[in-house]
Amino acid sequence: MTALQDPSKREYSEYVLLTPDEMADVDRRAIAWGASGFDLMEAAGRAVAEAVWSRRTMGPVTVLCGPGNNGGDGFAAARHLAAIGWPVRLALLGSRDALAADAARHAGLWQGAVEPFSPDVLDGAEAVVDAIFGAGLSRAVDGAAGAMIAALKERKTPAWAVDIPSGVDGASGSVRGAAAPAEVTVTFFRKKPGHVLFPGRSLCGTIVLADIGIPASILEEMPKTFENAPGLWLGRYPWPSIDGYKYMRGHALVLGGEEITGASRLAALSAMHVGAGLVTLAAPQQVWTVYATSLTGVMVRRFEGLEGFNAQLADKRINAIAIGPGAGAGSMTRQYVLAALATKRAVVLDADALTSFADEPELLFRAVSGPCVLTPHEGEFVRLFDFKGDKLERARRAAVKSNAVVLLKGADTVIAAPDGRAIINSNAPPQLATGGSGDVLTGFVAGLLAQGLDAFDAAAAAAWLHGEAATQMGLGLVAEKLPEALPEVLQRLKRQR
Repeated sequence: MTALQDPSKREYSEYVLLTPDEMADVDRRAIAWGASGFDLMEAAGRAVAEAVWSRRTMGPVTVLCGPGNNGGDGFAAARHLAAIGWPVRLALLGSRDALAADAARHAGLWQGAVEPFSPDVLDGAEAVVDAIFGAGLSRAVDGAAGAMIAALKERKTPAWAVDIPSGVDGASGSVRGAAAPAEVTVTFFRKKPGHVLFPGRSLCGTIVLADIGIPASILEEMPKTFENAPGLWLGRYPWPSIDGYKYMRGHALVLGGEEITGASRLAALSAMHVGAGLVTLAAPQQVWTVYATSLTGVMVRRFEGLEGFNAQLADKRINAIAIGPGAGAGSMTRQYVLAALATKRAVVLDADALTSFADEPELLFRAVSGPCVLTPHEGEFVRLFDFKGDKLERARRAAVKSNAVVLLKGADTVIAAPDGRAIINSNAPPQLATGGSGDVLTGFVAGLLAQGLDAFDAAAAAAWLHGEAATQMGLGLVAEKLPEALPEVLQRLKRQR
């Protein structure tokens, strides 16, 4: 059992992402343990009102309330705004009589008018509180709600979403029919996957996580979905020790390609920058001089064919292997992958190493018997897996199918383990969309595997460091400079520890 599997590790609870069903269970348990549903709704409404008045000068605001608990939060927010003098208009989807329990009580405390749920209620508004639907929406919006969301999109009035922008599925980030972007989203207790997965993330604006009085201890069993942050793996990060030496810091082997030589060089240099004690690049005989004359700190060893590659693997000091960047898709790369996996040492597979198994993915999955990280982008993913559904679900199913940690790349990279744990990375800036950045990520994973991190931690740490280094570089990023930004990131990280 790793630390992230241990429910007693409460220090990880702040990074938890709760599905709508899990959040509903938290609410039920909080109430069963003595909390008042009415008070929780009151605190949620107050948090929304504070998010509005702390970011806007006083002016007309329209509060849109839905027929469920989200609407109850909206009634409470409207009351708090009106109490300090804000001009508030409120519209309800449905009737007061249909509201249940706590939402009905909060509606009863609202002393202003309840207007028809028509886009006309937006006239003159300088801000809108979107409390129509929450994160648990299970169907496509239509009818009056759809018309209202369309009007919100058209008018572009700054919106404060309660829990999540109406129309966004909190479990997946997908849009059910339609959704209008929010300037601010106020959610409660813990964020939801839909806040960090696209397209939901692009609609949430600034996310405010409000404390409404539910203690972290309510998480009796630690959920298995997290937003990536150093706190998840920093306690196990392999910092250099004063009495250490290079052989203690692992030895990574990177397979070089015959035609595209830059990709594997990027991976090898990245493995060095992230701290591997030794890095060897296995260079095909015919292009050995290209590698040997362009790399200094990386050892370059020539080989020829599968027999030569197996001779490289015979070095028992090698404890992590990276194959894929620039390797070339085909039968030879497939043989190299199978040889690497047969060692049962840590292996990271990317790019051509994955595409080489497009016609027979089961052969790859059966060969995985040691620590292994697969790092596909969406195109490579669909060549190996035919799973449907949202990104989080697909990555989880792929991890089970392959018996490997799957790092499904993108602006919302998902790292999934075969045991069901998953981490969503949210710090990747748009400038990472450039050739070679994936090769750098592969090198980071390989270097961390060489230093002894397990596959899940290595993938999560590498993804976060990759995003931070890119943010450090800013616009104009080119992949070959990305590893050079890592030392400053690591220095800050060590101080944080």
